[in-house]
Amino acid sequence: MDLWDRAGRLGGYGAALALAPYLVIKVSWVIGSLVGLAPIGAGFDLAGWVVLNTVTVGMAATGIAVALALVRPWGARLPGRPLVFCAWVGTGFLVPLLPYAVLGSLLLPSDDGPKGGADDGPAMPGWEAVLVQIGFVGMGLGLAVALPAYLRRRWPGVFAGRTGDGGSWPLRVPPWPAVTSVAIAAVWLYWAAGGTAGIAHPAERDLTGRLLTGVLGGWSLLAAAATWMIVRGRPARLSRRVPLALAWLGAGALFAWSAWKLPFTLYLALARPAGASLPENLLVAAVLHVVAVGTGATMLWALVRARAGREAVSTGSTRSTGSTGSN
Repeated sequence: MDLWDRAGRLGGYGAALALAPYLVIKVSWVIGSLVGLAPIGAGFDLAGWVVLNTVTVGMAATGIAVALALVRPWGARLPGRPLVFCAWVGTGFLVPLLPYAVLGSLLLPSDDGPKGGADDGPAMPGWEAVLVQIGFVGMGLGLAVALPAYLRRRWPGVFAGRTGDGGSWPLRVPPWPAVTSVAIAAVWLYWAAGGTAGIAHPAERDLTGRLLTGVLGGWSLLAAAATWMIVRGRPARLSRRVPLALAWLGAGALFAWSAWKLPFTLYLALARPAGASLPENLLVAAVLHVVAVGTGATMLWALVRARAGREAVSTGSTRSTGSTGSN
């Protein structure tokens, strides 16, 4: 076991351990609200609050299982695509929060924590908020180490060499994901900078939301640039693992965060609950999230195709070398 594998094992176990308190908190919220011992979040009735938190319980349990699958022997026996997809969504959710956590500690007031609706109860104790933040940051850090180690073990040829080795990979990728990713980034960065076009309730904007929007806009730009580098094989001497990691994380952030926010946006648009709203125009926000989900999914498809193409090239080269040696 080399250094990469040791680090990956530590990251996987650490990620599972860090998220375990979040799972316990969410289960307690569901049970407490059903028996009348825990309050219900603003804008929700009992059924909606239970469904929402039950979904997050399932997400947390899945995240812990994925983290363990990346380091346990039984994980290598699981089908690769479903496991990688779950890990892609998990890293898309959590790894982009790492720069947000760093910037937030520098820019946000100490009493201005994240206000995400789904994870902030009406009377959330301070210790619960700390455990939630530790869970998210710890899971993100752990997956950021465990997932590359797993991918390196399972598909070592994909990460070898540099982007320009053998020219561009044999696939055709539609140009629109790069264009839409840049367009989404432009809107999010504009909102993060204080722009008001497309904002229905400017008074409800806060620095926390603007900072998260800006971080996600930055990841969207990185996803577009990295995917383009992978497909075109430029710059030629760049280590392949760099654009692969950036494209993976950026596309995952686009898909995961918008897939999470889209149902809330649609719920607010259709149900119009009292006391709950978003700063953004709901139609504009819904369109952006739909486009972001499609863009992230298409980028993942491009990465999977690129992996298959790279493996085909490597296999063909090996066979050709073997045939030449035989002759």
